[in-house]
Amino acid sequence: MIDIQTKMAGRALELLDLPEDQPCYLLDIGCGTGLSGDYLSEEGHYWVGIDISPAMLDAALDRDTEGDLLLGDMGQGIPFKPGSFDGCISISAVQWLCNADKKSDVPAKRLYCFFSSLYSVLVRGARAVLQLYPENSEQLELITTQAIKAGFTGGVVVDYPNSAKAKKFYLCLFSGPSTFLPQGLNEVTAEEGAKESTFTNERVRNKTARRGLVRKSRAWVLEKKNRCRRQGREVRPDTKYTGRNRKPHF
Repeated sequence: MIDIQTKMAGRALELLDLPEDQPCYLLDIGCGTGLSGDYLSEEGHYWVGIDISPAMLDAALDRDTEGDLLLGDMGQGIPFKPGSFDGCISISAVQWLCNADKKSDVPAKRLYCFFSSLYSVLVRGARAVLQLYPENSEQLELITTQAIKAGFTGGVVVDYPNSAKAKKFYLCLFSGPSTFLPQGLNEVTAEEGAKESTFTNERVRNKTARRGLVRKSRAWVLEKKNRCRRQGREVRPDTKYTGRNRKPHF
């Protein structure tokens, strides 16, 4: 499940078409436990995650995820200043706005509130890539109609349309002038069709893809503390003991 989530986050980031080797400030809607955000961090980007579930956000905090987390209902709008983000991704979340959990919930209104606020918080010309699982064509049409009504252009990118298991829908939205819609993937590789687990006794430390920093190393800790300072958080001063590997206590 974690591998699938990471692959979908990677595909969403690919469809965002961000500038090469340039860190961006991204929004992760329905961030859950921060799995997608971890991928964004490994690719060198900064991000903010919003989710309606306190339990999910607590799990993200327990995992020491690097992004900022916000408890909120996307159906009530995205509470950030206009032009705050360079792009947005969402994995398996937007379709839940089509459900009416309360009598006061009107799916079309909640979708429009979400998309209109999302359009506002993106810089002009940015993209939003929302992976979703629509129940039927009517639900997908409802979602895309409200996105267009809010000002977006774009459309749906379908990966592996002929595969029952690998088929994925990505709503690719543009907040600026219309541009070409990316092509969906068509061929299911052996890796996608059937995954085989491999096991090893070797402990491999996690490295970030672009920054080359070993997680929990001194350089990694110092960079994280500097990022927290830029975000206005209170951080302890750096010392010669910062990031030191401490011996286990029994």
